[in-house]
Amino acid sequence: MEAVPERDVYTDLRRIKMSIEIKVPEMGESITEATIANWVKKEGERVEQDEVLVELETDKVTMEVPAPSAGVLQKINKKPGETVKIKEVIGIIDPSASAKSTPTPSTPSTTNTAQTNTTNAAQNDTLPPAVRKLIDDNGLNPASISGSGKNGQITKEDVLNAIANKQSTPAVAVSAAPAVAKSAPSPEIPKAVPAASRSNLPRENVVPMTKLRQTIANRLVAAQHNAALLTTFNEVDMSAVMDLRTKYKDKFKDAHNINLGFMSFFTKAVIGALKFVPAINAEIRGTDLVYKNYFDIGVAVGGPKGLVVPIVRDADLLSFAQVESEIARLANKVKDGKIDLSDMEGGTFTISNGGIYGSMMSTPILNPPQSGILGLHNIVKRAVVVNDQIVIRPMMYVALSYDHRVVDGKEAVTFLVKVKEAIEDPTRLLLEV
Repeated sequence: MEAVPERDVYTDLRRIKMSIEIKVPEMGESITEATIANWVKKEGERVEQDEVLVELETDKVTMEVPAPSAGVLQKINKKPGETVKIKEVIGIIDPSASAKSTPTPSTPSTTNTAQTNTTNAAQNDTLPPAVRKLIDDNGLNPASISGSGKNGQITKEDVLNAIANKQSTPAVAVSAAPAVAKSAPSPEIPKAVPAASRSNLPRENVVPMTKLRQTIANRLVAAQHNAALLTTFNEVDMSAVMDLRTKYKDKFKDAHNINLGFMSFFTKAVIGALKFVPAINAEIRGTDLVYKNYFDIGVAVGGPKGLVVPIVRDADLLSFAQVESEIARLANKVKDGKIDLSDMEGGTFTISNGGIYGSMMSTPILNPPQSGILGLHNIVKRAVVVNDQIVIRPMMYVALSYDHRVVDGKEAVTFLVKVKEAIEDPTRLLLEV
């Protein structure tokens, strides 16, 4: 009888001991769980130290978890969509193992296909997580997308254009290649569906709400239930600011390497108005009113998974160029899906610019526990009366939503008038009057 070789127990124990656990990192005192959004690597794949392994989604941010060590991703414990706790083990890395080799089918195009897959994988690894996920969800090939970003980087806008082109492709092209159509992920449903193609689509698409979207929904409802919300409006003549930008935008860009936008003007105008009406920079804490002597201004930014509000810290101590640079830095982090929890904590007042989407007028909702939020809107040329003359001016409606428990109507109106005066006469911002 043939002898059965003994199992190398010591080797197995040594391998178990050397295995490295991938744990859910701590992400702030208020965060106790997260959802697996996407595994960037698959079981059996080689990973390098600090290479992104998995994306976690919380009720506030999307976070990338890097590999704690180089090796092979031996096991994935939690699948996308599953909820995990802080410090829970979600996978195992074996630093001593070798990556699995996948047999290559013997077809004439094997070499070309392998080279293409390698190129696509390399390009896909350099993409921002939000862009990469958008590409994967829509079954796109990164190599077929022309990048308009720095050094040819593919941006979100490039992917959206590719999706639009894909959706506009005639249905005949799909039937011409049934094998590809079966294996490719389903494209996003276009907003306007032709009547002839409705029979090919389900009547409903049920998609679970993300943690971030759930939190946004809960906070908006809580704001309406827990605060005495009221909104007051005014209109601002943007002529002076627009003339100032036109006159100095090139010199400003040359001097500070950043574009001169409207947000720095409104941030400075808001700070001046908050100093004049301190109640709008206050909050209710229990039975106390807390008046804040610092100005951390939140700027609402639309990201891949919803609206988030990063904070410009101590904005009153920053110059126009520093405000613009900080807003640009935070906005880029939001669009790339790399915003940190620390970037959004706190804040004394919020500015929301719906005008970039074409909004003419809206009533913004408070970001608790703040007592005020300023809504900016689209700039439209309208006929107005100036010095008893009808003239055409670029006008913007502005809206202040406030907590009536803290702020009186007179204070709210005064605040908007101060913002209006500063924007219509920007020299006030320099003189702080």
